[in-house]
Amino acid sequence: MTLRNATLAPDADPVGHPPILLSPPELTGPEFRAVLEALASNWVAPVGPMIARFEAALAAATGFRHAVATSSCTAALHLACRVLGVGRGDDVWAPTLTFIASVSPALQQGATPVFLDVDPATWTLHAGLLDEALAQAARQGRLPKLVIPTDLYGHPADLAAIRAACDRWGVAVLADAAASLGAAAHGAHAGAGAVAACVSFNGNKIVTTGGGGALLTDDTAIAATARHLATQARDHAPHYEHRTWGYNYALSNVLAGIGLAQLPDLARRVARRRAVFARYRDTLGALPGIAFQDEAGWARSNRWLSAITVDPGQFGATAEAIRLALAAEGIEARPVWKPMHLQPVFAGARVIGGRIAEGLFARGLCLPSGSGLTPAAQDRVIGAIAALHRRVA
Repeated sequence: MTLRNATLAPDADPVGHPPILLSPPELTGPEFRAVLEALASNWVAPVGPMIARFEAALAAATGFRHAVATSSCTAALHLACRVLGVGRGDDVWAPTLTFIASVSPALQQGATPVFLDVDPATWTLHAGLLDEALAQAARQGRLPKLVIPTDLYGHPADLAAIRAACDRWGVAVLADAAASLGAAAHGAHAGAGAVAACVSFNGNKIVTTGGGGALLTDDTAIAATARHLATQARDHAPHYEHRTWGYNYALSNVLAGIGLAQLPDLARRVARRRAVFARYRDTLGALPGIAFQDEAGWARSNRWLSAITVDPGQFGATAEAIRLALAAEGIEARPVWKPMHLQPVFAGARVIGGRIAEGLFARGLCLPSGSGLTPAAQDRVIGAIAALHRRVA
């Protein structure tokens, strides 16, 4: 059984085939029992035993000492920015090829975003460019308060190289690991080595709670402060006592139960997504002009989304033409993220590089990648793309 993403879901194709969604949630049965258990306990609000169990399981699955479950990954990122002291007048650096939630929490703290280009192979923050830019910023006396690399479409950023560049200047690194649960880099879970990493359990993620996220860290003080702020910063007292303000950012007990039920299935879900990607690569990769987001030798992507680029001169059609052709067949696809420096809200923002991200946006497309995608459904996707090539060739 799956839940439908109503915001982007295409209709069935003209022949009446069911729609194929980009990344629908996969519910396999244990989730229903977990929800009933949570309801039977009468803990519904953001307090209850499922939350602590989910956090412990999440820490064990990722190798971090602490996990703080939150209402969204954006909330987790905001908590991290607050705890790390991001404030007005600070610069926060991030890759331009990302989702806006990577930087909007820093904006809430009054910081100014600076965007950097990405590596052409992995599509994640370009560590070499970052190193050069940090050295120049140090000479100018304008180092960032924080660097937030994004693990794009499940491929981890090279935190070893990013940390090496940032540590040289004492700049903290916060990993936006929203889409990389179950991915690995340099033999550790994605996000390891950052002062904190934030993951998403949105409805389209590999493990979902419907809506939710978590802040992961090895720092006990960061975890404790984030947990305190996530529950309105209420002090221990018989009445409501507050020495600072906080937020209503905690995950509910019921939703934590869904995540707790799905976590044991993480390895299979990652394996299925990787198999979906491999099948696309083995079939569509034979078509002229189709290329794929690479996987670095030090990384193991969870392949949350299978992302391609399209050379229209070789393939005979643009990525947007492919998207529209798929939509006509009841198949949902999505353009690669529009770079932040091209977004109207960030007009005039400083960008370092940007041509690689712009090219990926112009040529990129994300294909249906759900862990429940059947071979027959994937054949429909592959067939529709191959048919378009034949028509325009």
